[in-house]
Amino acid sequence: MTSINDLIESGILEMYVLGHATPEEVALVERETALHEEVRKEIEAISVSLEKYAKSNAAAPDPTVKPFLMATIDYMERLKAGEVPGNPPELQMNSTAADYAQWLEREDLKLNEPLTDVKANIIGYTPTVLTAIVWLTAGAPPETHTDELEKFLILEGTCDITIGDHIHSMKPGDVLFIPLHVSHNIRVTSNHPCKVILQRIAA
Repeated sequence: MTSINDLIESGILEMYVLGHATPEEVALVERETALHEEVRKEIEAISVSLEKYAKSNAAAPDPTVKPFLMATIDYMERLKAGEVPGNPPELQMNSTAADYAQWLEREDLKLNEPLTDVKANIIGYTPTVLTAIVWLTAGAPPETHTDELEKFLILEGTCDITIGDHIHSMKPGDVLFIPLHVSHNIRVTSNHPCKVILQRIAA
């Protein structure tokens, strides 16, 4: 390296900050940093710039991922403890809460803790169908399904389910099927959680 400017313009400092520099480059940067204040300042500036870029381009995590992961773990533990796998009926346009009474009436499948966002209890699972009782306080972000049909039966509370450009205002007893390849999202409109039977069926 013939000058400090050459080092600064080489891209090595960026690779150093990102942790992708070779051992030789790391040794070079650390040596030059100890000798030259302008190299240290350039590294600090790169770090700040990359942090700002990362924050401005960060995607908010899907709030439903963790609850469904925890629900899956809970369901597996229940099966290990001897629970017989459930076989909830497939949601139809004329389905009602009574069709799922044997699960809705179970104390261990009720909401027994403060809810901050999303809660799910799986009541049936096969390789092609997942059925769960779900509580939502705010809603669910936009998503598009390419390989599974999503169906909802509203049990408590109200929500708006937007499919494409059309808003469906849902109340207890309403059933809605989400088509493939169309973006949809949910916004809770009641002042208490919206409780639903959610079913995902492999397409």
